[in-house]
Amino acid sequence: MDALLRLFLVFFLLGGGFVQAQKLKSGPQVLTFHSVADDTEQPYAIYLPSNFDETQSYPLVVMLHGAGSNHRLALKRVFGKSNLEGETDVEASRYFPHLGEVDYIVAAPYARGTAGYQGIVEQDVYAVLADVKDRFKIDADRIYLTGLSMGGGGSLWIGLTRPDVWAAIAPVCPAPPQGTLDLLGNAINLPVHFFHGDADPVVPIEGTRLMVDKMQDRGIAVYLEEYEGVRHDSWVNAYANGRIFEWFSQFKRNGYPNRVSFTTHSLKHPTAYWVELRQLVPGALATIDAVIEEGQRISVASDSVLEFTLHLANHPSITLDRAIDVTLDGKSLKIQPSAELSFYKDGNTWRIGSLSQAGGMIKRHGISGPVFDAFSDRHIYVYGTADSPSAAELERRRNEAVTAANWSAYRGEFLGRMLFFPRVLADKELRASDLESSHLILFGHKETNSAIRQLEDILPMHLDPAFSDYGLLYIYPHNERYVVIQSGMPWWGGGRTTGYAFMGQAHQKLTGFKDFAFFKSNPDEMILEGYFDSRWELSDQDRRMLQDMEAIILK
Repeated sequence: MDALLRLFLVFFLLGGGFVQAQKLKSGPQVLTFHSVADDTEQPYAIYLPSNFDETQSYPLVVMLHGAGSNHRLALKRVFGKSNLEGETDVEASRYFPHLGEVDYIVAAPYARGTAGYQGIVEQDVYAVLADVKDRFKIDADRIYLTGLSMGGGGSLWIGLTRPDVWAAIAPVCPAPPQGTLDLLGNAINLPVHFFHGDADPVVPIEGTRLMVDKMQDRGIAVYLEEYEGVRHDSWVNAYANGRIFEWFSQFKRNGYPNRVSFTTHSLKHPTAYWVELRQLVPGALATIDAVIEEGQRISVASDSVLEFTLHLANHPSITLDRAIDVTLDGKSLKIQPSAELSFYKDGNTWRIGSLSQAGGMIKRHGISGPVFDAFSDRHIYVYGTADSPSAAELERRRNEAVTAANWSAYRGEFLGRMLFFPRVLADKELRASDLESSHLILFGHKETNSAIRQLEDILPMHLDPAFSDYGLLYIYPHNERYVVIQSGMPWWGGGRTTGYAFMGQAHQKLTGFKDFAFFKSNPDEMILEGYFDSRWELSDQDRRMLQDMEAIILK
C-alpha cells in the first residue's frame, strides 16, 4: 500500500492528476487554426484583456488587414499603434508593443497575405471566428468587424453577405471587391461607420461617399467620418487611441429584427437572420424583403427568388399557436403556424412547401456554382495521363496544372506571396478520400484524363481535342462536390481584370466566370458564357447555340 501511495504522490506532483488546461497570457500574441482548405496551420493575432477571466463572456472585434500587410500589424493598427519613425512594416511586424487596455478580445486573421477577402480567405475569416469562439466565451450579440483598405473592403463584403453575424462594422478607406455595391441594402439592421481621407490617392473617397448616399437612401444607420487633407493612411485617425472600441460599444446585434431585407448573388450566402433563400434564378441578383407586422402578419416581396424558408421558432413577434397571415408578392395566404414556413415558385405561382429538400440535381446551398465556388474550398488540380503521353507532353500538362495551383507565386515585395497550397495530382494518383473531400479541377479531355472519362456520361459537354485553340471551362456537381472541367486553352490568358487586383494573374479572372465559358485563345475572346438552370441543365437557347459549334460535343 505504501508503494502505491508513493507512486500516486509522484504521479500527482508531476502533473499526471487533475490536469488543468494551459492558460494563455494576456495581451497580444499569435495563435493558429487548422485550415480544411489546404491542411495547413494558418496564423492569426489575438489580444486578450489584462484581467482576462475565462468564465466571463467577452465582446469580440475581428480586424482585417490591408494589402501588403499582415495580422500582426493589423492588431497594432486597430489599437491606434503606428510604426515608429523610420520603421518599416517588416521591422514593425517583429514585435508587439503594449497595446493599451480594452475589455474586448480582438482577433486579426493573416488571411493568406494579400488576397482580398473572398473565396478561401473569406473561409479563413470565419475559421478564425470559430476558433476564437471555441477557445473563449464570446458574446454572440457583440461581435464586430473592421478593416482598412483591402481589409475595409473585406469588412464590407463579409459584413454584407452575412449581416446577421455582426453587431456593427467599421470599414476604413475601403477597397471593396466587385459586387459589393449590390449588397448595400443588407445593412438595414447593421450599423456601419466609414472612415476616409478626402485626399486618398489609392482608394478615392468618392466611392465611399457613393455607398453612404445609397445606404442613407435606404434608411440604414450609416456614418461617414472624413479627414481633410488625409491621404490613404486614414486608419491613423480612425483607430487613434483605440477609439473604435468606444463606437462599437454602443451596439448589440438584434438576432430577430422584424424586417429583413437581403440581396445575394448566389446560394453561397443564403441566409440573413430568420430568412433563408433556397433557390434563386441562376445568374440573377436575388432580393427578398420580409416584414413581420402586428397581428401575426408577414409581408414578403421578392425578386428572382424561386424558393425560401422563414425560420420563426424563436422570433418574439410570432406566436406559433395562432394562424399566420402571409402576403407573398401581393398574394394573401392564411397558413397554419409552424416553426418553419417554406414556399416555392411553380411558374408564376407561389406554393407552400419545398423542392430543395428533396435533393437530386438541383441548385442549392453548397452546390450552386458559379465556377469560383469550387475554388473557395478544398480542391485538387488534376492533370491527365490516360493516353500515355510523351515525357515532354506530360511535363507540359503537369506545368499547366501547377501554374493554376500556384496561388503562392511571388508578386513583388509589396504583395508578396499568397500562402495557399492546394495539391496537384495526376489522374492515376487520385484516391477515394480525395473524391469524397475535395472539389476537382480537371485538366484535359475525356481522351486524356481518366477522371473526366469516368464522368463522361454525366457531364453535359466536352471540347473536341482537335480544336486546340479553343477553351472550355465549366463547373458541375458530382456526389455533393464540384468538378471543374478545363479543356483546351487555359482560363487565365488575355488581359488583366478591372478593379483591385489582389490575387495573382492566374486567378484574377476566376471570380468573374459564370457556370460555363467557351472561348477562343483566351477568355477575352468569349464565344458563349452562361449559367446552368436550377436543375443544372443548359437552357434551350444555350443548347441550340452550342449544338451549332463544331468544337463542342454535347451529352
